[in-house]
Amino acid sequence: MGSRSVQLLAVLLVLGDEWLCSLVASQKPSPCQCSRIAVQNRKNCGFPGVTPETCFSIGCCFDSTVPNVPWCFHSLPKQESEQCVMEGSARRNCGYPGISPQECASRKCCFSDTIVNVPWCFFPMSVEDCHY
Repeated sequence: MGSRSVQLLAVLLVLGDEWLCSLVASQKPSPCQCSRIAVQNRKNCGFPGVTPETCFSIGCCFDSTVPNVPWCFHSLPKQESEQCVMEGSARRNCGYPGISPQECASRKCCFSDTIVNVPWCFFPMSVEDCHY
């Protein structure tokens, strides 16, 4: 194996499989998916010196305004509506245990049952506060 191959392999091992999965996804996240993550909950998605363009191109968020936290970080999961993109801790209950997605929608609320121990039917948030 040539020295270039060894260097590339070393870089891939350091970056890990999470970064490689992000590289394959490579869809720029929405402003709400990025701006609604609490700073302390950012999970590193880049590497030292990563540019905003590279970070976005691998499907991650970039924000260099806060020191001592990852600047290139994983986004919140995409939702059907941008108004429904938020961390579990930000959800305000709009339903009751066992509510159906249809009943939740009839209340003009968001429904997502992918996170345990948080409301699955919750009030939407304005997208006006979302920005890059």
